[in-house]
Amino acid sequence: MLERHVSLSPAAERELEALGLRGAGVKAPGLDPASGRRQIPKRAFSAPEVLNEAYDYAKPSSFSRGMRVDLPGATMLFLSGTASVDENGETLHHGDFKAQCLRTFHNLARLLAAEGASWHDVIRTTCYLRDIDRDYDDFNEVRTMFMNAVGLVPLPASTGIEARLCRSDLLIEIEAVAILPCDR
Repeated sequence: MLERHVSLSPAAERELEALGLRGAGVKAPGLDPASGRRQIPKRAFSAPEVLNEAYDYAKPSSFSRGMRVDLPGATMLFLSGTASVDENGETLHHGDFKAQCLRTFHNLARLLAAEGASWHDVIRTTCYLRDIDRDYDDFNEVRTMFMNAVGLVPLPASTGIEARLCRSDLLIEIEAVAILPCDR
C-alpha cells in the first residue's frame, strides 16, 4: 500500500485506485514485475565521493544518479541530470556559470568512472540552462574547451534547453547517455 503523505485531489485519488495503489483495485498493466516476462538487467550506480544521492537531500527526490542497463553486446549508462553539487548535496560556485559548468562535467566524469566508462563512451547529452539567452555563449565556450581537452571525436549528440532547475542557485544541469562494450 502507498504511504499517505501527499495531499491529493479526489481525481488523483481515483487515479491511484485505478493504478491499484489505493483501495481494492487491480494493479494497472506495467506495475507488476512478476508478469512472467524476462527483464533486462539494470542497477543504479553513484559516485558518493563527489555528489550525494538525490534521496539523501533534506527534501528527497525520487531518482538514481545513474542507471546501468546490460544488453547483449553492450552496456548503456543513463546519467540523471547532474549539477554543481558536492558530496553533501550543497551547491558549489554560486553565481559563477563557468565554474558550475566545469563542476558538472567533473561530477559526470566521476559517475562515468564509477562504471568503468569515460566521456569517450558518451553518445548524447541534454544540457539544461537556467537562462539560455544569458549563458549559452559561455556554456558553448566551456563545453567546447572541455570536449577538446578530453579529445572527443566525434562529439556526442547534444541538445540545449532553457529550464527551471531544481534549485534557484543552480545555473546548469546536464544529463548523459553512454554506451560501452559489455566486456568492460
